[in-house]
Amino acid sequence: MALLPTRKKTPMTPEPSIPIAALDEQCVNALRFLAVDAVQQADSGHPGLPLGAAAMAYVLWTRFLKHHPAQPDWFDRDRFVLSAGHGSALLYGLLHLSGYALPLAQIKAFRQWGSITPGHPERGLTPGVEITTGPLGQGVANGVGMAMAEAHLAARYNRPGFEIVDHHTYGIVGDGDLMEGVASEAASLAGHLRLGKLIYLYDDNRVTLSAGTAISFTEDRARRFEAYGWHTEIIADGNDLAAIGRALENARAQTRRPSLILLRTHIGYGSPHKQDSFEAHGSPLGVEEVRLTKERLGWPTEPPFYLPEPVRAHFLQALARGERAEAAWQEKFSAYARAHPELAMELQQRLRGELPAGWDADIPRFPANAKGIASRVASGRIMNAIAPRLPALLGGSADLDPSTHTALKGLGDFEPPEPDNAAGDRQGSDGGGWSYAGRNLHFGVREHAMGAIVNGLAAHGAIVPFCSTFLVFADYLRPAIRLAALMGLPAIYVFTHDSIAVGEDGATHQPVEQLASLRAIPHLIVIRPGDANETAAAWRLALTTRDRPVALVLTRQNLPTLDRAQFAAADGLSRGAYILADAPGPDLILIATGSEVALIVAAREKLLAQGLQVRIVSMPSWELFEAQPQAYREAVLPPAIVARLAVEAGVAQGWHRYVGSHGDVLAVDRFGASAPGETVMREYGFSEDMVCRRALALLATPPVTG
Repeated sequence: MALLPTRKKTPMTPEPSIPIAALDEQCVNALRFLAVDAVQQADSGHPGLPLGAAAMAYVLWTRFLKHHPAQPDWFDRDRFVLSAGHGSALLYGLLHLSGYALPLAQIKAFRQWGSITPGHPERGLTPGVEITTGPLGQGVANGVGMAMAEAHLAARYNRPGFEIVDHHTYGIVGDGDLMEGVASEAASLAGHLRLGKLIYLYDDNRVTLSAGTAISFTEDRARRFEAYGWHTEIIADGNDLAAIGRALENARAQTRRPSLILLRTHIGYGSPHKQDSFEAHGSPLGVEEVRLTKERLGWPTEPPFYLPEPVRAHFLQALARGERAEAAWQEKFSAYARAHPELAMELQQRLRGELPAGWDADIPRFPANAKGIASRVASGRIMNAIAPRLPALLGGSADLDPSTHTALKGLGDFEPPEPDNAAGDRQGSDGGGWSYAGRNLHFGVREHAMGAIVNGLAAHGAIVPFCSTFLVFADYLRPAIRLAALMGLPAIYVFTHDSIAVGEDGATHQPVEQLASLRAIPHLIVIRPGDANETAAAWRLALTTRDRPVALVLTRQNLPTLDRAQFAAADGLSRGAYILADAPGPDLILIATGSEVALIVAAREKLLAQGLQVRIVSMPSWELFEAQPQAYREAVLPPAIVARLAVEAGVAQGWHRYVGSHGDVLAVDRFGASAPGETVMREYGFSEDMVCRRALALLATPPVTG
């Protein structure tokens, strides 16, 4: 069984022969002033957090964090999330000094073109950065997802004597993080789930970008988190290294409560004129203030980026510690593989991001059916055919499983093994019981947190996560979806109730602009399948896409299942758009997505009866279509055929690129209405007769030339 390759051992670096207390102080100051000098040289950045939070970061990274800088992706490492991502210069200092592949030259190039030290941390760009942060509160929820992933994998794979999944998730959070609603949602869920290996250090400096927190944030944060079910501890002096160490020990001893350690710190610590002022938050201190701050903290004023050799040597002990930790884990895993070979092979496959052989063998093929099936219902059947063969698949909805059809039947609920409100294990909502090994995640009505938690699950690794809600609520997930696309995380979003056909719930629940909004996000694949078999093809694509997120957009109402003997095969979906049915020398191309595909199929029959030659194109994904070679795109939508009509029950925005100058779009450029779905669709013009009328009007209009 292949494990990680054997590496040359890292030589031990002797500890510096200076007093430990003095060395600790030097190390903390080195972190502070690497950040300050980087910000000053860039003339841009946030020096306040690194000056105030360096002590807590130092204690965590040198005394508690299990990591191996030479192997940043070692599986059983602790995860670290800098939720307050504006303090990125502090993280870069930690990475550089600990021996990650981040040379000092990159810190000197902070925030500059081509560097790997951007203004906010970016996953996949800087070695050792676990997650992209910056939009406040997102990192808090990301860490919850990482802790959930650890708990789930430990429950599935650990066996007596073989705790091969055993790591913590740590984070540094700030005032702004805890103000954001996404953090509150995530913290509430984490407390309910009793995620004891989740530990956050709160940089309680009581200053934000524009003022002190006294003008907007005066609640008792400790009591709030206690009410969520968290262990809390308050440290009056955020520079007290011994107190920080004791608090982290106490937090690690908590096995059934996540922990928030509230450290009273001072933004811009040491700055004679800017400490405890919002002026230290997001602007360089200035040359003179940098000099005065260094003098005040006993640090050489020259040269910039000064790093004493004892400091370097002390931090670099992380390489040897990490090598020992990983070697011990490798040895344990080898014994585990001998004792439990099938589990070991399954876990390794998951760690490589591979799908098991035959994972798609049971995906149903849906027979032609004029009455059809809603694509949300087809999706549920497909998911439940896949899930038993794909153990990495887990996820849930924002309290909408019965409506989104995303419950994985018989696979248990991800919940604390001994819930407070039940005597021992009880039957879960799906009949599979309560356990961290359960694969149904219950996010509650918390869409904001759900999206960010799924990002944490995906970033952790060995998980294929999905989440679900109504399409109109995709707006609540948008910040997390955007970050998933930026990071290239393989998260899957299942959005149902996709149009004004939702019906009686009315305009508040009828999405019209959401498709255009999602399509505007770079690197996100949006798929709106036209029938049950396209839905199956969409799930195949979503599960084999490993470098970006995928949004599946599904109907509430039934869709006719097309007769694929009469129409092109549904696997054309993988190319984004395909010719569903053709005619010799077509006069007109009808294009549609989702539920409107059946509409243009029916309209085509009427147009053919009038002697017109009509091609119909199913276009479930713009992004996949744009990725095709030009020759294929022109074969589907040839420039010579200028008359094109696109039909979609959403805003017209974006469609004109596909219909051209002699084209038309039947769309919804206003909000919906409350009535039965069929009525709303008809009143908004989505009928066979209206498609025919718009097509004939288009053909009667001379094309624009010149």
